[in-house]
Amino acid sequence: MKTSKLIIVTLFVGSLGLAAQAADTYQIDPVHSSVVFKVRHLNVTDFYGRFNDVTGTVTLDPSNPAADSLDLEVKSDSIDTHTEKRDQVLKGPDFFNVKQFPTIAFKSAKIEKAGDDTYNVTGNLTLRGVTKPLTLEFKITGKGKGMKDEYRAGGETQFTIRRGDFGMTYMPGIAGDDITLIISLEGIKK
Repeated sequence: MKTSKLIIVTLFVGSLGLAAQAADTYQIDPVHSSVVFKVRHLNVTDFYGRFNDVTGTVTLDPSNPAADSLDLEVKSDSIDTHTEKRDQVLKGPDFFNVKQFPTIAFKSAKIEKAGDDTYNVTGNLTLRGVTKPLTLEFKITGKGKGMKDEYRAGGETQFTIRRGDFGMTYMPGIAGDDITLIISLEGIKK
């Protein structure tokens, strides 16, 4: 009887260890990840730019979806529009105000599986000190071994926000209010 109880306890404790290991956490690789945006210029064409400094983590746990998370941070002063003068204006107080608000952040509150390799991610986007709820569709684009035998996974999302919702109302009619963000992340499994 003692032996069977010991076996049951051992199996239970062992299964707890397996459940704890089921979560996969990926550190975002800033060299192979992109945050690109587009905005309408003079109501004529879309203009594209990017942020060059993105960090964060993604955790997916098939055995405990409530533990899934996406935390993303972008350095606002890493904005790059291929023109230094325009970048300085965008870093200033009328737009990103990078001295007062050095980061743009997204922190998930809930992640739900929406299909094969697709997730609905609900969370909060903080930009210029304003936090707004946001739900986005995040699609896993691939998984596999890296060049140093590390395990990597990638995913992408695209969504639109209104810059006026975050206090960026300067130059209406010149720069559109709708900003589309394309975020492509590659992570290294920890």
